[in-house]
Amino acid sequence: MAKNEQPQDYEQFRGTGSIDLFQDPISLTAALVDIYSESHQEQVIADTLEPALREIPGVEVQRRGNTLVARTDRGLGDRVILAGHIDTVPPAENLPSRIGPDPETGEEILFGLGSVDMKSGAACYMHAFATLAQSADLQRDLTLVLYEGEEVATKYNGLHHLVQSDPELLEGSVALLGEPSNAQIEAGCQGTLRLKVTALGQRAHSARSWLGDNALHKLARVITRVADYEAQDVEIDGLTYREGLNFVIAESGVATNTIPDEAWGFVNFRFAPNRTVEQALTHTYEVLGIGTPENPHEGFTLEIDDTASGALPGLDQPVTQRLVEATGGNVHPKFGWTDVACFTQLGIPAVNFGAGNPGLAHTREERCPVQQITTVSEQLHKFLTSK
Repeated sequence: MAKNEQPQDYEQFRGTGSIDLFQDPISLTAALVDIYSESHQEQVIADTLEPALREIPGVEVQRRGNTLVARTDRGLGDRVILAGHIDTVPPAENLPSRIGPDPETGEEILFGLGSVDMKSGAACYMHAFATLAQSADLQRDLTLVLYEGEEVATKYNGLHHLVQSDPELLEGSVALLGEPSNAQIEAGCQGTLRLKVTALGQRAHSARSWLGDNALHKLARVITRVADYEAQDVEIDGLTYREGLNFVIAESGVATNTIPDEAWGFVNFRFAPNRTVEQALTHTYEVLGIGTPENPHEGFTLEIDDTASGALPGLDQPVTQRLVEATGGNVHPKFGWTDVACFTQLGIPAVNFGAGNPGLAHTREERCPVQQITTVSEQLHKFLTSK
């Protein structure tokens, strides 16, 4: 299906205009899946969720576009941010939701678009917020952030917009992001950068190669330096992050009898969150050995294509330690990049905690074990109600 194209029977996925946030998290996940909310089409789901949040007594709700922020203010000391995006990738004949046995394992599974990424995580967070907002058992104030535009370019990402426009709405002691993590905590995230490396030469007939300057051979020497690079394992708060520096795309060639005058490639560095973007760039330039974008070596150009800072896990913080205890100490590092990095910009430790296998996200076979939804919900409730 083309991007932003509505499904043929789109009308049946507009939702009912109301939703019960107090229903069990499995049923709530199914209800959210059944509301079509492809990126740039989040208004219906936001319009459905907003009145449900406003019905909770004593809760402040603000809306920015199709991003919703709901907050308790009970003076409980610590504040926990529960964040999840409400958009999905385009449907792939995986609407509506259904619950049934996994064909391979027999385990009870909830099938459907967004069941993994990340309406199950968002459902657990909504349910916790709704049921605990006025509960005497709640030990930490809550901020619930349900944001638009995560599955597309950063310029559309509602959480990124809040960091810039309303950072005070995101103040807190720790942030949880409902990214799928198989119902385990994946703390922080690694940073990423991507550079375009271009080697320039002189075209010539291969029968008279000495008259040319082979750009592909120049680039190959840079690729070899990266291939020989030994990436580091970095321990932070007891977690080991594994860095990686790799060429991911390379291209060159004019004809089979011609010396190429240009060769280019993209190199990607996934770096541990103890490095800043600037430190990671400096390190990458040193490995490549061809200068910097501002001062490249002769015959080369360098261009920064993309950068994103990592997020420290913050497992040394007391509130984060209580989260780890509530989830049975099952904590792993996050090797990929996620929106938890937004909270690091604000000095807030953040973890990924959601149901589902991230390897099934964005696939036709997207499905989430219902037991994982229950596990995330129960452990989240335990954390928020424990002293």
